Amino acid sequence: MMKLTTMVRGVREDAVARELIRNWEFDEGTLKFWRASSNFVYVFERDGERYFLRFNYEEESKVEQMTAELEFMRYLVKNGYPCVTPVSSIDGNWIETVQAPEGHYHGVVFSTAAGIALDGNLTVTQCKDWGKSLARLHTLSSQYEPGSVRRRSAEDILRMIDQVLQRHPEEQDAVEELHRVSLWLQFMPSSRQTYGLIHYDFQLDNIFYEAKERSYHVIDFDDAMYHWFAMDIVTALADTESEDEKRAFLRGYRSIRSLDHELEAEFSRFRRFDRLYGFARVLRSLEDSDLTDVPPWYEGLRMKLLRYCENDRQGFRKPW
Repeated sequence: MMKLTTMVRGVREDAVARELIRNWEFDEGTLKFWRASSNFVYVFERDGERYFLRFNYEEESKVEQMTAELEFMRYLVKNGYPCVTPVSSIDGNWIETVQAPEGHYHGVVFSTAAGIALDGNLTVTQCKDWGKSLARLHTLSSQYEPGSVRRRSAEDILRMIDQVLQRHPEEQDAVEELHRVSLWLQFMPSSRQTYGLIHYDFQLDNIFYEAKERSYHVIDFDDAMYHWFAMDIVTALADTESEDEKRAFLRGYRSIRSLDHELEAEFSRFRRFDRLYGFARVLRSLEDSDLTDVPPWYEGLRMKLLRYCENDRQGFRKPW
């Protein structure tokens, strides 16, 4: 989640998007705002085909991390994994940068995902295929050798959380949770079979089902990090309440790739990592957010994020 102050600036009159899109070929009059959360996303057309422009402020997204993300995605595409394809600019660059009064914005363009979005109530077959898709991703990840730039790791995330909490010393429950999670991860065994570059947000809003191929087309690798593969399973299933769907997902996953029962026993602690990470991101996004002269949507979103933080605080107090 980006800072709310960044969100207000970045969508103002669509100025940044209109400046960035000039670096790619596009059909005039087709650029439209899509959404803003961790990034700004706009949709546009070129020769009648739909594409997506994604960008963010330099404080939110570093060029090095974006480069590592795109390299991994191109590796997946090269090896036949169904994910969206980065599109180079007119000058042949994967990433383009524009200057705004407050600083630089970095943008990339992606193709449109094939398949259809699934809103829930998946069939057993769809759940198994979901698990298989993630297992195939992990198999390719376990063989991946990054270039000169690596995506961040779980340890990097813990350091980021610590930096946020140092600015909020009143969040003592979160500080204690960070200590517990950090200590736990220090003693987690890792190998190429269990640890690698994960998607981290393999949920239904980031995957599109192709029934004929019985596969999912994947988008949004912006949260990718080095972590235990089990973490990807936990975050994928975070919004799934149905135990039948979870069991079908795991059956599909295990049909492609083994999953250590000892790691499965740690799922609840991986969920605590996810909650702590989410809390720190939202807490950071709320910093200096008590603004005036804001868009109509602003205060509702701010109050929603404040409620998220309070729910997480209660979760930190649960027995480890």
